[in-house]
Amino acid sequence: MSEPLLQAERIVKRYPVRGAGVVHAVRDVSFELARGETLGLVGESGCGKSTLARTLVCLERPTSGRVLLDGADLAALPERRRRALRGRIQMVFQDPFGSLNPRMSVGELVGEAFRVHGLPAGSGSVRAAVGELLELVGLEPALASHHPRQLSGGQRQRVAIARALAPRPEVLICDEPTSALDVSVQAQIIALLRRLRAELGIAYLFISHDLAVIRQVADRVAVMYLGRIVELGPDRDVFGAPAHPYTRALLAAVPSLTPGPLARLDGEAPSPLDPPAGCHFRPRCPRAQPDCGARLPDLVDTAPGHAAACLFPMEGSSC
Repeated sequence: MSEPLLQAERIVKRYPVRGAGVVHAVRDVSFELARGETLGLVGESGCGKSTLARTLVCLERPTSGRVLLDGADLAALPERRRRALRGRIQMVFQDPFGSLNPRMSVGELVGEAFRVHGLPAGSGSVRAAVGELLELVGLEPALASHHPRQLSGGQRQRVAIARALAPRPEVLICDEPTSALDVSVQAQIIALLRRLRAELGIAYLFISHDLAVIRQVADRVAVMYLGRIVELGPDRDVFGAPAHPYTRALLAAVPSLTPGPLARLDGEAPSPLDPPAGCHFRPRCPRAQPDCGARLPDLVDTAPGHAAACLFPMEGSSC
């Protein structure tokens, strides 16, 4: 097998809170992303998905652990060399309006990335390169003179995608890129991202709280709970035969025309300031046993390529 393009190795991110202790936002997260692959990352709001994303693109420095891009540890590199590599890993944020400078035109927003990372060979000028990128994401080049306030939500997100594509990245971190859009526009953005993957060979880490969206785009799925990955595997296995009770409950909450018996998810996620002893999901788990409070379960294989952090993993098809 070829070496993975992106590797997260035991990433930990903690934030001290004055007078309250430490928030454990990301706990010992490891995964690999192959070239051209889409890994879906799903979990409830506040589970650490966005913090992990910001750590991967060096907007946050990990408390411990490593982020490797083609074997190079991004956090350990000198700033000049890290900046050169950062063009290969870009990010699309959740709120397309908040992520775009309202004082800059579309042409300036996209063109700024060219000025930082350089123009692609043969593009001629920034203006021509911006026009080509806008066409690539389904926008008219004439929109280069517009400002974000003059665009719809879907158009803004396409501009954000165009800006992220300007450095010709190999990895795109998509942090809830459709959650701020209505359903019809969500479908258009998902179709655009799938087309770009096919045409450009980009690898995606696609983050969402919506399993229905993840199901449309992902080759593999990672399920996150209170800062940890509790299940990781091919999409057909995670959706068809989830091994962790939390994954099973998330799937049961997805609307379906042929619903099965519900696996209720009672209560709220514990505070990352004061997680429960043992398995963090134990207070909400319908299958919890005394042993679950004794230790935090490791992420171990339950089938080839399919792993779960559960002392008593589930078997059989999804509900």
